[in-house]
Amino acid sequence: MIYLDNAATTRLTEPVLEVMLPFLTSEYANPSAAYGSARRAGSAVERAREQCAALIAAEPGEIVFTGSGTESDNWVLRSALLLTGKRRIVTTKIEHHAILRCCEQLEREGAAVTYLDPDPEGIVSPESVREALTDDTALVSVMTANNEIGSIQPIREIGGICRERGVLFHTDAVQAYGHIPLDVGEMNVDFLSASAHKLHGPKGAGLLYIRKGIALPPLLFGGAQEDGRRAGTSNTAGIAGFGKAAEMAGEGMAEKSVRITALRDILVRRILKEIPGSSLNGHPVKRLPGNVNVSFAGISGSELLTLLDGQGICASTGAACSSSSGKPSHVLTAVGKSRTRANGAIRLSLSDETTREEVDAAFRALKESVSALSMLN
Repeated sequence: MIYLDNAATTRLTEPVLEVMLPFLTSEYANPSAAYGSARRAGSAVERAREQCAALIAAEPGEIVFTGSGTESDNWVLRSALLLTGKRRIVTTKIEHHAILRCCEQLEREGAAVTYLDPDPEGIVSPESVREALTDDTALVSVMTANNEIGSIQPIREIGGICRERGVLFHTDAVQAYGHIPLDVGEMNVDFLSASAHKLHGPKGAGLLYIRKGIALPPLLFGGAQEDGRRAGTSNTAGIAGFGKAAEMAGEGMAEKSVRITALRDILVRRILKEIPGSSLNGHPVKRLPGNVNVSFAGISGSELLTLLDGQGICASTGAACSSSSGKPSHVLTAVGKSRTRANGAIRLSLSDETTREEVDAAFRALKESVSALSMLN
């Protein structure tokens, strides 16, 4: 198997599993209790908080652990309205469904949402954000990097505009956290969402960065976990694994990024040069190191994936959470791609574990599969 769907999820690495195992076996105590084994579990949670905070130059006390990136996103959107007493959210048409579906629900509940258009390469203009702000804007939410086409947004500039206008700013950094350098101070963000399973950590563990001094109302009510900000027994094993994954992601990030980007560019160049009717989706340079999203004229992306799967190549047509919907990608249609082009797109996402041999083998399988489908059409 050649796994090229790392944007959907990544492999849990052995060092991360080793950190988690004690809290799934012998050290199973509730970290909120007061006896020895519970204190050890609590210490693991706090150690992970330090590790996750260090990856984005935050303070440990600004990190709240959640169950997923989706929970973190929903928490900010819902609670920002309560915190500010305002009713408008500004976001974009290419956000993850964790943002868009929540915004749709908030609209049904009486909130107002402005959805900004990206440019053809998937970049949202800071000026479009400035123009969208009103006195009733509670929050701006713009993702750091797109999960489908990989385009990286001008977050620092957008955050600066929001800070200047006194508007809260959130970024969904689930795809970017652990893959590109992030500094919450330089980014001018008030909130940032991330998820462990996108950087070789476990599923079921997420975080929300909340800038110091902001008393964001809780999404869940119950116990006093996470300093009273997120009730529910802590997922000690998942959180410990998240911390280790974050620590490992930060080690040699620049070198890993250079290597992954080089492999990405080799794959993109070969596709565009050797496969007729191919085109790249997203910004050619301002994109995540491992993201390759390409369309093939006259080809069904879902049929192409079936052929690739038969050859042991794991890829996707876009976001894993909506891969079975049968609808064209909302991201590709938002950047102006035709329905045909959107339906003919696939996403190949590399990781630091991807090898040159795997990239070459995947390209050969891709070229053969596109050729086979072209002859049938």
